[in-house]
Amino acid sequence: MNIPFNRRAVYGAVVLAGAVVAGTPALADELGMIQVESTTIDDRFEQKREEPSNIAVISGDEVDAAHTENIQQLLQSIPGVTTEVQAGDSIKIHIRGIENQVYMGEKPGVAVVIDGVPVFERTGRVNIDLDNIESIKVVKGGASYLFGDDALSGAVIITTKRGAKYKGFTVAGERGSFDASKTLVRAGFAEDKFAGHVQASRRATDGYYDDSASEAEYVNGKLQYYIDDVSDVSFGFERSERNKNSHGAITAVAAETDPESKDIFSYNDYANHYDVDLAKYFVTYSRDVDATDNLLLSLYSFRDDTLYVSKPNRNDPTLYEVLNDYEQVQNGLKSEYRSSGEQVAWMAAVDLRRNRYKNNTYNNIDIADNPWTPWVNESASAGDAISDDTTDEAVNAVYGELKFQLSDPMTMTLNGRVDRIDLDYDSNLSALKLEKSFTVSSWRLGGNYQVADNRDVYANVSTGFRAPSINQLFAGDISPTGTTDNNPDLKPEHAINLEIGFRTKTMLFGAATDIDVAVFQIDRKDYIMTTAGQYAVADGVNTMYDNIGGVRNRGLELSVDSQVSPEWSWNLAYTYLDAKFTDYDNFNLLLGNRYGEECTVDPGFDPNTEYCLEHYNNEGNVVPRTPKHHMNLAASFRPSSYWTITAELDATSSYFADEVNQVKIAGRENVNLLVNYDRKFGDSVWSFFARVDNLFDETYFNTARGGTGDSKTVDSNADGVYDSYDGIYNSDDISVVVNPGRVYTAGVSVKF
Repeated sequence: MNIPFNRRAVYGAVVLAGAVVAGTPALADELGMIQVESTTIDDRFEQKREEPSNIAVISGDEVDAAHTENIQQLLQSIPGVTTEVQAGDSIKIHIRGIENQVYMGEKPGVAVVIDGVPVFERTGRVNIDLDNIESIKVVKGGASYLFGDDALSGAVIITTKRGAKYKGFTVAGERGSFDASKTLVRAGFAEDKFAGHVQASRRATDGYYDDSASEAEYVNGKLQYYIDDVSDVSFGFERSERNKNSHGAITAVAAETDPESKDIFSYNDYANHYDVDLAKYFVTYSRDVDATDNLLLSLYSFRDDTLYVSKPNRNDPTLYEVLNDYEQVQNGLKSEYRSSGEQVAWMAAVDLRRNRYKNNTYNNIDIADNPWTPWVNESASAGDAISDDTTDEAVNAVYGELKFQLSDPMTMTLNGRVDRIDLDYDSNLSALKLEKSFTVSSWRLGGNYQVADNRDVYANVSTGFRAPSINQLFAGDISPTGTTDNNPDLKPEHAINLEIGFRTKTMLFGAATDIDVAVFQIDRKDYIMTTAGQYAVADGVNTMYDNIGGVRNRGLELSVDSQVSPEWSWNLAYTYLDAKFTDYDNFNLLLGNRYGEECTVDPGFDPNTEYCLEHYNNEGNVVPRTPKHHMNLAASFRPSSYWTITAELDATSSYFADEVNQVKIAGRENVNLLVNYDRKFGDSVWSFFARVDNLFDETYFNTARGGTGDSKTVDSNADGVYDSYDGIYNSDDISVVVNPGRVYTAGVSVKF
């Protein structure tokens, strides 16, 4: 499917941005005292001045004013950040192209940190109550020196709402396309010794895609007690219950006539019907020991109970064969001590985690004899256990930061962290017990050189790591198929990030403007992949996970934020990304019926009863779903003190849908429009908004995948019939999620 270039979209945004004509002088920041700003517990420090890495910050007020459906619509304004939207608020976050190459449930390679704690949900996706965000800070480059495991390319640091500004009562309501709705009630108070708030909200939608309805209910809040003038303690909590479906992924053939995925035989969702129950609790203690020293201590407990179904039945894809009951509990303690000075500042910290992951799977329906899976209990009945196992993970880490001023213009920063990770696996079905331990170090060395009062050059080298999972280490024992082997010698995979950048506050076309530009390179060598390539291997060949993959991502990131006048402002985010495989010689493309016999004659085999494997060396190929160019341009106009009108153009160039680089997806240009009206009446503040996403109702794919070795995304005939194969891999065989088109949202809130 070729998506044409949208001249109207570009014209509309350029006309609005082109009205930027006047300016106000920039304000200089004083260097001040050297401080450690890379705290991981309490993100109080948004100053970029001495930071040696490329960072971006979105305030809670900006989040509230944007009225977005999901966090993707916020993060697309940050250079280097891409997100993958499956449906609704089911999001995977990627930074600088890392982990765009993976297929299903792997972790995203980005640490998502909420109130100081790296958290993740089942399948690596992240969900957050958008109405409870105080700030979002994005740190790009390897960030394991702060957050440990999986921070290969950076971190998204989310701080939830707090403080006296939420005093009073707030009620809000929204309505939108596909019967979307939101209601919110918040109550807050602020006294001499106490401040806090509690809020409850509900979001629901029927969804654009067939069988994609979802609803989410949140209750959360935070209470702060000011012990004395130099210390306080905060208690935060969140409970949420979410029910969501994930239908939306279909074949490219079906997308032409069935973009809403109503035809059951065009479904391509391996997992669906999620029932998610989340609970988050934390207590944070802060004390200013003296004018330059501070102690932070945080205790937390996060729980994720997720129930969902997977593995569509081959004869009726509306029936799922497996019921999954997954529970993870993350308990921990973190403590940081920071000291600031005129020439030297430092932080010393400990991070202790005790995590438990329980995985129970059952047959969801009665399973008849299946000749294609002889290793499975052939006469299994609904309710029979398939797996019942627990993995305990203990993480003991120390980390720190040292910042020192070599000269008046030059500040250096050194970070280091050492993690000890212990994994213990216990199966209640087979009495299998496994264990493995890793000791991993990570670091960052960076500097900031003040060229002038408002001009800085910064550079850093940083690292990220990911430890092997217990399933990767012992796949042969945990999921025995007779063709999968263990590999207990797996090593943690590492990424190294090189970055140099320039930031300035200047006058651009007469306007006060912040500019930040950076170039980067991330190298991942020996990252963990299966020796089957992407889920396809010839009969009689055993596979295992091994340190055999390599990727190099290079690029440029540019952000411009300009305040032309009190009425006009605009900002630009641009990313150039060149992501290529440096080592990937084990890719097998499966053609035909993977459940049939291996072909003996090629060409000329019967694709409906046989399969053939085509072997590829993908070294030098472009990583799929990594467009070379991504631009986000937004302009805001305030015709009066009450009104704000914002137009946004978000555009990407073409990208490949597959590792073999045979199917290219055309670029797209998308225009969004937002109108806010805020006015005070007596003691109350009323806010109205209307938002239109995809203003010109353009057709494009949210995501596209191909060449994965799955029978529905490699070789399905042009008629889209389930279990029909033609033995040819082409653009008809990719799996896509179609954008829902123009979406309207409107709402009102009142604070009193």
